Amino acid sequence: MSEQNQNPAGDYLCFDYGTVRIGLAVGNSLLGTARPLKVVANNSGTPNWSDIDKALEQWQPSALVVGIPLNLDGEEQDITKHARGFLRRLKKRYAVPVFAADEQFSSMQAQQELQKMRARGQRGKTQHADVDTLAAALILERWFASGGEDQ
Repeated sequence: MSEQNQNPAGDYLCFDYGTVRIGLAVGNSLLGTARPLKVVANNSGTPNWSDIDKALEQWQPSALVVGIPLNLDGEEQDITKHARGFLRRLKKRYAVPVFAADEQFSSMQAQQELQKMRARGQRGKTQHADVDTLAAALILERWFASGGEDQ
């Protein structure tokens, strides 16, 4: 049995943790797809919990996924401990499973995707929030594709 089969089926919320903004995406584990939702403000390490509460109330996710930033060699960086702390707070606050996912290159990939969309005339100017939310969607899709293994 694969790891994915051990994880609950259904909708998942994914967080791309940042010190100013947290990108939020929703995806479905059965389809393996995700889409950007919104950003949540993060002020000095204190996320806007009200926005996160509302997202969980709206989507009723089966589980949550948090992107964990690592260096190219897989070593932790300064922001990694903050992302792991956010993950721990999610686990304490909500009664759903919370998983860690590798988020390497997700923001760079999101920027490239948005540039391609602009070049094709599919969208106008992008904001930081666009990168953050698309990065969260890419993290979640990659996590689904990898079998949903906790990092």
